[in-house]
Amino acid sequence: MTITPPILSVKELTIGFEGNPNSTVAEVSFEVQPGECVAIVGESGSGKSLTSFAIMGLLPKQATIRNGTITYTDNQQQLALLNTENGKRHLRGREISMIFQEPMTALNPAYTCGFQCTEGLLAIHHYSEIDATEKILELFRQVDLPDPQRIFDSYPHQLSGGQRQRVMIAMALSNDPKLLIADEPTTALDVTVQKDILTLLKKAQEERGMGMLFITHDLGVVKHIADRVIVLFKGKIVEQGPIEAVFYHPQNAYTKGLLACRPTLNHRPQKLPTVADFLEGESPDSTEVRPRFIGQEVLFEITNLNKWFEGQRGMFQFGKSKQFHALKDINLTLYAGESLGLVGESGSGKSTLGRCLVRLLKPESGALFYRGKDIATISGSALRDFRKEVQIIFQDPYSSLQPRQTVGSALLEVMTVHNIGESKNERKEKVVELLQQVGLTPGDFGKYPHQFSGGQRQRIGIARAIALQPKCIVCDESVSALDVSVQAQVLNLLNTLKDTYGFTYLFISHDMAVVKYMSDRMAVMQNGTLVEVGDADEMYLHPKTQYTKTLLASVYE
Repeated sequence: MTITPPILSVKELTIGFEGNPNSTVAEVSFEVQPGECVAIVGESGSGKSLTSFAIMGLLPKQATIRNGTITYTDNQQQLALLNTENGKRHLRGREISMIFQEPMTALNPAYTCGFQCTEGLLAIHHYSEIDATEKILELFRQVDLPDPQRIFDSYPHQLSGGQRQRVMIAMALSNDPKLLIADEPTTALDVTVQKDILTLLKKAQEERGMGMLFITHDLGVVKHIADRVIVLFKGKIVEQGPIEAVFYHPQNAYTKGLLACRPTLNHRPQKLPTVADFLEGESPDSTEVRPRFIGQEVLFEITNLNKWFEGQRGMFQFGKSKQFHALKDINLTLYAGESLGLVGESGSGKSTLGRCLVRLLKPESGALFYRGKDIATISGSALRDFRKEVQIIFQDPYSSLQPRQTVGSALLEVMTVHNIGESKNERKEKVVELLQQVGLTPGDFGKYPHQFSGGQRQRIGIARAIALQPKCIVCDESVSALDVSVQAQVLNLLNTLKDTYGFTYLFISHDMAVVKYMSDRMAVMQNGTLVEVGDADEMYLHPKTQYTKTLLASVYE
């Protein structure tokens, strides 16, 4: 009986950074068989991407491989990837391909997608330009890109996130690799696009017999694409095995925490379990159900709201530019004390509506009543007073914080502008209280945004929003980019603050499971219009529109 050797073998891989005696990746060992999909899961900083970069020979200069071996085997020929740079160059793009997490940064903005995809075929396989173009156009069709010729001639910025990711997949498959590494390929995508991309990857892997190393922090995704799973925690493997064994009979506390902390569509516990609960040996009570709030007092009344944006013109195009109708006759009520979830795909108008609500955008027409007063056209001191009562938490806390300003001074500035506190010392005391309230420490007062993790920066964004004790907070995709473990902590914090202060939330997200957990009612947007509004439980059980059904069907649990 012939035993097929693994296409990839990683043994005792240890990676560290200059000046740091500790290893970021420590003694990691695993194998990938031909035709097998192996998933590596873990939080940010666990060493997932570093491991994949080591395989590809793309580690940053500051990182060094301190120990271990990486062996690629094909047709019984073995190549030790750590021993020869020429070997890695020969394999990259030919035998081993990689799909990076963010296609906008992985694709060159100065060249068309077609040029970038055919480049490898021309240089490596010596295709003619006609044959290379035909092959890429066929791959574009296989990955379900609309109008392949238009995509071929387009630049990356002219495509949506899902389309750019499909271009990256076509590029990775163009050289018929034996091993495909997918590094968080669906993290920033809508649930519907995510499902399409995962189905596409699985189909390509099975049809071509490729080995695939799939890297993610979302265990719900892993369950539907991988054969085996490896769980990384702080650079070490804490558990690995077949999908059924790890998902239904997890042995490690960290794995149990990862599986438990993600919201589901069929259960709404009072408090989401966190990884920390399991690591500390606690058994979170998941039987107590968080009740839905039924609002009575109208806080916001939105009537026939419309918003347009000017379309982009080419360099040599003149005359009127085409307008984009972002919000189309929106009618919506937001009740005091409730959490209203707003869901839909990218470009549906969710964030635009949220920004109109806090008056970061001014609508073209329609009425926007706050406590009975139309605030659609207010300005000056009236607008400043309104914003004291309505705040926003942005999706990316790093870009919304001033990198040269300490966290303490940023929070002090908010209070000073709105005359909170009698003196600077009193305001400073309030800032320290705020930091502690959101799970940070007084010592964080003098730190800069880059000194915090993503979850900590989101907590800073929450502290800034609640500093003025507002009545309403717009949460604009505020947990979308977070690991599931950090996401659970932030969602619990938002619910605790809501219970304490009676906040009203407009919770914007493309994740139906998260929205259903957080919301009392849900509103669904598609192409700038509201297609459905109703009780969160009722909408899940009996969705009225096909679009809502599609969103719900795309949720991986």
